Amino acid sequence: MQPLIRYPNMPQLLLKARDSLLQHFRPILNHFGVTEQQWRILRALNVSPTLEPRELCDLCQISSPSMSGILARMEDTGLIARSKVAGDQRRLQVQLSDAGASLVIQMSNLIDLQYASLEQAYGKQVFEDMRLALEAFIALDTLPVAPAVLR
Repeated sequence: MQPLIRYPNMPQLLLKARDSLLQHFRPILNHFGVTEQQWRILRALNVSPTLEPRELCDLCQISSPSMSGILARMEDTGLIARSKVAGDQRRLQVQLSDAGASLVIQMSNLIDLQYASLEQAYGKQVFEDMRLALEAFIALDTLPVAPAVLR
């Protein structure tokens, strides 16, 4: 029987690819007691030392309600610090605490070693091609695409 939809299920393939890649990093995260969401936040703050929660939501692909709870737990465990933005007491900024920065340093060598191992197994070009293809696809989000006509 011919499938009703002729295009591959790209979101499903991306989810499977994400899970396949993350399986190589979960043991590291588990060893250090960090969730995947917490690690995304730590990495984002490692690149941009001070971010607002809404910026973290966008960068880390975490919903705002979930982000609030995650940041509260990370602050409770001493991984991050939150403070009011000077001049606008309604806004918060988030940064790594000393303990959070130390944890990133501890984890970074293992994360890099795992990436090197994957790169060796699959080939440097495969990783570069995948990164470029994903970045190009994300950039397409700014292009106007006509929505499917609903009747």
